[in-house]
Amino acid sequence: MPLSGHVPDLGAIEVLLAVAHAGSLNAAAGEVGVSQQAISARIRSMEAQTGVVLVSRGPRGSQLTSDGVVVAEWAARLLDVAAELDAGLAALRQDHRQRLRVSASLTVAEQLLPGWLVAFRSAAQRRAGWATEIELTAVNSEAVINHVRDGQADLGFVEGPIVPSTLRTRVVGHDELVAVVAPTHPWTRRRNPVTAAELAATPLVTREHGSGTRNALDTALGRALGTGYDHAEPAISLSTTTAIRSAVLAGAGPAVLSSLAVSDEISRGQLVPVPIAGLDLRRTLRAVWLGDRQPPAGPVRDLIAHITTQFAAQPIG
Repeated sequence: MPLSGHVPDLGAIEVLLAVAHAGSLNAAAGEVGVSQQAISARIRSMEAQTGVVLVSRGPRGSQLTSDGVVVAEWAARLLDVAAELDAGLAALRQDHRQRLRVSASLTVAEQLLPGWLVAFRSAAQRRAGWATEIELTAVNSEAVINHVRDGQADLGFVEGPIVPSTLRTRVVGHDELVAVVAPTHPWTRRRNPVTAAELAATPLVTREHGSGTRNALDTALGRALGTGYDHAEPAISLSTTTAIRSAVLAGAGPAVLSSLAVSDEISRGQLVPVPIAGLDLRRTLRAVWLGDRQPPAGPVRDLIAHITTQFAAQPIG
């Protein structure tokens, strides 16, 4: 229920309570630190707004009317609640400065954020002597977007090609997907690259729906083959990159994963990269948040700035 225009603001209420506490306009002026004329003008304005005579003025001074006493009692309770609200807001601001809730897609959470966060905390310790506590949740890109949109995360990192217009974004890096197979897979003996159509027709070991990696591959295939292209059902859908790597090694089929996630296995010869002709598998990594175009002041803005200034010049993937 909206308040009527007769309810005074908290500043006017504080003046009324000063009069009630001090016992006169002159004493209240000294308590508040303004002139008696200013106190008198504020009380008259409050009386005009409320439609109630609050102060009786006479030769011997001024004092609250009986109505003024009742209003002051109500106002005191209101200020108590306002003080609780003020203290609560201060605690939330302090909590947001000291704690940052981050949700990140698995590729970013597993391959990039650990290094980013260690460097960020070290820089904060050197600069201020303390560092923000960071709570990291690793989920797929769709869940990251939901966490940020629903207020469960202050900041998100996604790898998918599409971000809702309700969220703000900033590019924090770039990545490239790579098709990989086990060393015994027939594709390792091919002389010519696999085509985009062949890849689409092959049952793949893939991430679940909502994964940024899966969405990026679907988008790349759609650009190469047209939106109505035929594609095979996945050989198996798994929720983690580690599980997909293990399945590929076990011979479940090819997979398309971030080059960041398979670089070690490729260097050791456990997985073999397979070139795909006519398919652009580059993608952009983004920070996402809810609100204004600029990231919220505090840890969110500080972390994004640290990442973009310290790592933007370094190649990722």
